[in-house]
Amino acid sequence: MKSFTNNLFLVLSIIVFCISPINSIYAEKNKPINNVQIKSYYKDLPFKMDILKVPSFKKYSVNITDFGAVGDGLTLNTEAINKAIKSVSDKGGGTVIVPQGIWLTGPITMLSNVNLFTEQNSMILFSSDFNLYPIVDAIFEGLNTKRCQSPITAKNAENIAITGYGIIDGSGDAWRPVKKEKLTDRQFRNLVKSGGVLSEDKKTWYPSQSSMKGQSYCVDQNVPVGISTNVEWQSIHDFLRPVMVNFINCKNILLDGVTFQNSPAWNLHPLMSDNIIINNITVRNPWYSQNGDGIDLESCTNTLIVNSNFDVGDDAICMKSGKNEDGRSRNRPTANVIVYNCVVYHGHGGFVVGSEMSGDVRNIIVNKCSFLGTDVGLRFKSTRGRGGIVENIYIENINMTDIPTDPLLFDLFYGGKSPAEEDYVETTDSSSKIPPVTVETPCFRNIFISNVISNNSNRAMYFNGLPEMKVQNVKIEDSVFHSKIGAVINQTNGIVMKNVKIDNSVGEVVQLQNVENGVFENISNSKGEAKQIKQVGQNISILIK
Repeated sequence: MKSFTNNLFLVLSIIVFCISPINSIYAEKNKPINNVQIKSYYKDLPFKMDILKVPSFKKYSVNITDFGAVGDGLTLNTEAINKAIKSVSDKGGGTVIVPQGIWLTGPITMLSNVNLFTEQNSMILFSSDFNLYPIVDAIFEGLNTKRCQSPITAKNAENIAITGYGIIDGSGDAWRPVKKEKLTDRQFRNLVKSGGVLSEDKKTWYPSQSSMKGQSYCVDQNVPVGISTNVEWQSIHDFLRPVMVNFINCKNILLDGVTFQNSPAWNLHPLMSDNIIINNITVRNPWYSQNGDGIDLESCTNTLIVNSNFDVGDDAICMKSGKNEDGRSRNRPTANVIVYNCVVYHGHGGFVVGSEMSGDVRNIIVNKCSFLGTDVGLRFKSTRGRGGIVENIYIENINMTDIPTDPLLFDLFYGGKSPAEEDYVETTDSSSKIPPVTVETPCFRNIFISNVISNNSNRAMYFNGLPEMKVQNVKIEDSVFHSKIGAVINQTNGIVMKNVKIDNSVGEVVQLQNVENGVFENISNSKGEAKQIKQVGQNISILIK
């Protein structure tokens, strides 16, 4: 008996020993971010940036069930959740707990000094009843406009957080139009059978007549023009699908541990806000979702986006600062951003700047990220009319696989299409066709890229600057690109490529057109053809080593 007891103790000890490291790893992975960890991201930072601190909250807490919330997925809990948030804020702050369950709700308004904490196996599910979301003044796609109220909104708030382990679902499939080409025939037939209306050409499904009508008012992407009365706005209510999480003019924001998914339009939209920490979140949208961006950081300063995963239907991690005159008049740049240890599984672009960058974007570092099957890896886009300066962007230690277009793209002729749909326009230097440089001329300069590995893309990279404002001073070092087509560099001034291997199967390793002051040192492919660089058009001061 003693021998049996000793053996049993030994077995249980082994089990505990084996399980403990697993539990420890799980706990560490899901551990909320702390100030010591935050400091580590500032090591060797190439620009000055204030060290952020994690927002702190009073120990006071309430449960949304204390205010009558019912987590059965059927009961509408809008009033209960908002009462809980207001109660905590009115008492000086604390935590609002969302327990296990499915909590159906309409729009939620976050208030200062409140941490909305989602427990394991909890889901905040936003209702698909469009009538719960009134039309409000908004900024969308960089323009002053109107949209339906966001499922989660914070305005002029400080010290706010959404944390924990739960899921926040925006019921986006109820809102979004769907292109036939993005579904199988069977999927599209089933979608049509579910209700809604088809466009005249039968190629796009809309959830309602109001949604389809709204599209007819759009000239430039998805912002309606020519509407002046409330009656007219109401007639296209369903088209005005909101971003899911909208922080407007807020300060000291924390998103940690939560899954944000199925947004009506963009998923996360911090706007004109400061001191933002985003850690260990998951952002998900179906790949077919129109405008299903991951995060659009617009006119914000001092931001960390770390240890997070994105799998979305449009651009994943995107820097913006307003569009055209609206953006320039706001004059609020996006500046001082650290993106570290993030994975993008799908999206039009992994890391993106633009195309709404009229208020400037500067001082960004992107380090140790992986892009797996995104249409483009590193995507810089704009067009005439935007204005704005994008500068001091540092990108290093990036892995990319299965990129169907370009791992690195500068497109100054962006036309609103996805990268897979875009028809690139290669310009000439004919002086008779070059417009003057004005405040409406966008500028991309001082961008430093190193230690990039890209495996299996269509083209190694593509630069397409404006003849009146070429892409300026881009440096690419110590990188490897495996692609079908080599690098195509057009309308660029001051490009430096050093220790770059481009293993392409078609054409030249590098093709240059309308390039000034380029330096190419130790450029090779797998065949060792180090100087397989073709020059066409105007090329001034090209040095090949």
